[in-house]
Amino acid sequence: MNLTPRSLLASLWSRPDPILAEAGIAGEFLVARVRIGIAFLLLLIPAIDSIFFSFDRKESLVGLSLTGATLFLSLTIFFLISREYNPTWIHFITSAFDVSLVSGALTVFLLLNRPHTAVNSKVVFEGYFLAIAGTSLRYDRRVCLTAGLLAFAQYLGIVYFAATHWDLNNAMYAPFPYGEFDWSNEVSRLVLMLSASALSLAVVARSQKLLQAATTDPLTGLHNRGYIDDRLANELSRAYRYNKPLTIAVMDADHFKLLNDTHGHPAGDRVLQQIGATLRNSFRQSDTAGRYGGEEFVVILPETDMETALAKIESLRESIASAPIVVSARGEQAHVTVSAGLSSFPQDAEDASELFAIADERMFQAKKEGRNRVVAGLLQSTAIR
Repeated sequence: MNLTPRSLLASLWSRPDPILAEAGIAGEFLVARVRIGIAFLLLLIPAIDSIFFSFDRKESLVGLSLTGATLFLSLTIFFLISREYNPTWIHFITSAFDVSLVSGALTVFLLLNRPHTAVNSKVVFEGYFLAIAGTSLRYDRRVCLTAGLLAFAQYLGIVYFAATHWDLNNAMYAPFPYGEFDWSNEVSRLVLMLSASALSLAVVARSQKLLQAATTDPLTGLHNRGYIDDRLANELSRAYRYNKPLTIAVMDADHFKLLNDTHGHPAGDRVLQQIGATLRNSFRQSDTAGRYGGEEFVVILPETDMETALAKIESLRESIASAPIVVSARGEQAHVTVSAGLSSFPQDAEDASELFAIADERMFQAKKEGRNRVVAGLLQSTAIR
């Protein structure tokens, strides 16, 4: 596969898998707690200096103001996340906040006329690496890329401003307790910052690959049973939280055992692969299709009521029934049909296992009524094709 700049950018800027997105919320909550702890410790430093040691009043006020604002914002973010306020953009905002917090601390040194501390700090600067490492806990490559580039741009701006507004290697600054200014050192820091961002991207990409390997059915390329179970639980929780409808469909290939006995198991594999391809091309990105086991498939349709879902699954059933499938190397073809059952939240059930059981029961009802049809409670598909 040839990677072009456009395809590489599309890969880096792709949305995370929904399961990883859920893990990213948990990671965001962890980062929020760590952020509060760090902000509280930072607040103690100027407070202790002002009480027990001689201090510069201006410097102390700046330090207290900055750390106080940091603690307030950290508590605000924690409160929002703990109340399940998790819009997709919050990871970008909080990651940018963490990076900008480090840049803000370095900028304070410039305001206090301490440029060498700003460009040669061996304590505050390392905060960038903590902020960049924290982006990997969001499991979103877009966040890693955005935070890394923001850190790079902000620190480069700080260094450039210091180098152009102060004669940093003037003898008046001797004995240079923070070291003399050297552009090669600053470039090395910027390269290390980009390397840390690349490492965070690699961690997230590796997590995505491991998840894909663990949750993909190798024959059809659809999601497997474990993924479907987790996804149904997550989508049902979201539907309950936001009072949205949710419909699931359980489908089964008709007379599949007879097809295997007649044409052999390779023919059965081709049929499953063709059904899988049809499923992948028939639904929205927000929908989830998977192979639940054997010749049984499941589709999860968030924010979809029963009537709308019935129309979609009926269209899918017609597509499968009307397309002949080549089942042998000799070019033999077979027409395959599916039977499906639907159930919806909240009308049919509010529990994931019960919702699935009802859809499964209706699928068997479709089998008993003659196959090649969809049963959805009082609604059901019309005549068999």
